[in-house]
Amino acid sequence: MHYLAIDIGTESARAAVFAGDGIRVGEGQSPYPTSFPRPGWAEQDPEQWWRGAVDASRAALAQAGVDRIAAISIATTSSSVVVLDDDARPLRPALLWMDSRASVEAEITASAIHPNLAFSGGSDSAEWLVPKAMWLARNEADIYRRARYVGESVDYLTFKLTGQWVGSRLNATCKWNFDPRSGGLPHDLYAELGVGDLGEKLPNDIRAVGAAVGEITRAAAAKLGLENTPVVATGGIDAHLSLVPLEAGGARPVSVVAGTSNAFIAELTDPVFSKTIWGPYPEALTPGEWLVEGGQISAGSSLTWLAERVLGYGRERVHALVADATNIHPLDHGLLMLDNFMGNRTPLRDAKLRGGILGLTLGTTPAELYRAAVESVAFGTRQVLESFEAVGVDAREVVVSGGIRHNPLWVQLTADVLGRPVHLSEGENLTLLACAAMGASAVNGTTPSAEARIFSPQTRLIEPSCASDTYDEVFATYREAVTATAGISHDLVDFARAKEPVA
Repeated sequence: MHYLAIDIGTESARAAVFAGDGIRVGEGQSPYPTSFPRPGWAEQDPEQWWRGAVDASRAALAQAGVDRIAAISIATTSSSVVVLDDDARPLRPALLWMDSRASVEAEITASAIHPNLAFSGGSDSAEWLVPKAMWLARNEADIYRRARYVGESVDYLTFKLTGQWVGSRLNATCKWNFDPRSGGLPHDLYAELGVGDLGEKLPNDIRAVGAAVGEITRAAAAKLGLENTPVVATGGIDAHLSLVPLEAGGARPVSVVAGTSNAFIAELTDPVFSKTIWGPYPEALTPGEWLVEGGQISAGSSLTWLAERVLGYGRERVHALVADATNIHPLDHGLLMLDNFMGNRTPLRDAKLRGGILGLTLGTTPAELYRAAVESVAFGTRQVLESFEAVGVDAREVVVSGGIRHNPLWVQLTADVLGRPVHLSEGENLTLLACAAMGASAVNGTTPSAEARIFSPQTRLIEPSCASDTYDEVFATYREAVTATAGISHDLVDFARAKEPVA
């Protein structure tokens, strides 16, 4: 028995074939571009997600040497919003998760009165589906009116596989103000926010992660190179699903999925409420549990931007830049970078913050700039974890996974800035492992957590390489600098908006 796991990330689609014993026997990857048409905007073509999923899956199946599988499951970035016509064709590019154009609409959600908003700290993020739908209704009214379907990337891919417009309880609870305990979308909240018909466009059939959606269509199976029509499991948010394999042994860590962005995910027995975190989301992933999340919008993406687009280091040369930056002694470069290039997700929840670099001189080197950038991402990580601990989330055990494992400087500076050890997940992509467990769940009629022991990862401990208080003063300065420059960031965003053409 084999399972096909598909992960639609920010830069590429990844696929893996797992045998029933949890061993990966095939893998594939297919990239796609992102466009940034205006400051704070980020878009992708949904049809390229589908082509990427097909190409990556065919490669994984070919490597595995199989053309029949038991189940397929998909994970995607969350809040990457699609707008589709009656034939489920995109009416415009998708608004990518990091797109912060809906900051005004997010502010409007803070004035709404609805019990479900208590589970998101009283307002929605500019990244989420509801503010983005509000923006579309206000600024691209004709496209929004013509839209038969509005949803997220996971909904789109599920539709492409099965022909069914089915939503994930994980996405709906965390990003659409859905409360699974009441069973329906909050149509009254959407009406108050000026998008009363949004609930008609969203998937109304919302299922638990790992529940069977139905069989793949024969047309989709042929595209993937399959000879059978396996069941498709309900998918979900890539980072949030990392908890599935990590909690297999009964552990309750904070999962930090560090890649293009950083996502911080934990599940709690008892809810905690705070404006510095997102959540607590009731039963979003696991029945009876409360999920909380935090995040950094710009993490690995800011390192890639600096290395490749600013400093001109191609991917084949980045390792040399990392090595040079590693050899710089902590605090010697005199730089401080602010990592809010696309806004701040948590704990500040400010979509209008922007990045910056302080302390530049004519002698500043590329390696010093790069080290300061990695430190800034680590400072943001510490800020989020401290916000978790401040409201009672147990963050003593932190497991880091994702693209960070390919950057040894980023891994080490995370432990150094935190001033304590962290666990690094090695080998398998946690999201793909979770997808395999979800596929097994759909086949066996169980839950992903019941299948996760077969698909659990290996980790190793990363110890700090310097004294635990080395970065304390600089971290304090980082927080001070973010506060001091917030008003300037807001003004710059407003200046740029004033230049935008009227829709």
